[in-house]
Amino acid sequence: MTKILLLSDTHNHLDDRILDYAGQADEVWHAGDIGSLAVTDALGEVKPVRGVYGNIDGAEVRREFPLDNRFKCEGVAVWITHIGGYPGRYQKRVREAMMLRSPKLFICGHSHILKVQYDKRFNLLHMNPGACGKVGFHKVRTMLRFVIDGADIKDLEVIELGQR
Repeated sequence: MTKILLLSDTHNHLDDRILDYAGQADEVWHAGDIGSLAVTDALGEVKPVRGVYGNIDGAEVRREFPLDNRFKCEGVAVWITHIGGYPGRYQKRVREAMMLRSPKLFICGHSHILKVQYDKRFNLLHMNPGACGKVGFHKVRTMLRFVIDGADIKDLEVIELGQR
C-alpha cells in the first residue's frame, strides 16, 4: 500500500501545510509548474518526489524533471504530464500516445481546475489536483491524496488549503 500526495501548479509557493501533508504520504507527485527546485528540494527532504516540468518552469527544473513521467506504482501504470487535457479533450500528443499504450492512472495539471474523472474510452482514471500555489485564477488552493493498493486506486481525498 502506497499513500500518495498529488499536487500541481505550486508556482514557487510551498507552505508548512503542504509539507505537513507530505509527511503523511509515502510519495509526493508533482504535476508541473513547480516554479523552482527549492519547492521539490523541500518536499524531497520530507518524502520521495516524482514530478514533471510545466510550461512556466525554467531550464533548471527542466533538467531535473521530464515532460512525461511514466512509471508503475505497485500494480498501477501511471503517466504524469503537465499539459494533458481531460477525457474527450486530451492534447493531441497525449491522445495519440494513449492509443498505443494507455495507463491506468493519467495525471496532469496546468488548468488549475481540480478534476477526477473516469475515462471509459481509455479505461483509466484521470486526475488533476488543481493548484496549490498562489498564482493563477483559481480561488481555492487544492491537492489530492489517495492510496494505491496493488492494482487498486482508493481512499481519494480532496485537500483544500484555503483561499489563494
